Amino acid sequence: MDLTASIIGYSASLCLIFGYLPQAIHTIRARDTDGISLPGFTMLTLGSVGFFIQGVLLGNPPLWISNLITAVSSFIVFYIKLRNDYRKRHPRSNP
Repeated sequence: MDLTASIIGYSASLCLIFGYLPQAIHTIRARDTDGISLPGFTMLTLGSVGFFIQGVLLGNPPLWISNLITAVSSFIVFYIKLRNDYRKRHPRSNP
């Protein structure tokens, strides 16, 4: 890979991480997932996992590193979203 492609790849990785991570951190801290579309977020998570696998197979560090970070964050937010949606559908009964 030439220098220009490397610079573009690493720059794109940083943009992806710094664009996605603040929202993931906010969601993890606030536990507020009302504005998250489950089907849309599922596709974003699967996309991150797919690009992570492609980056590993191609030996492309910017691709796999950035998508590993977003995939792990996505899994955490996805779990919180599923849990919140379940709790809304099945509220605990109060004695």
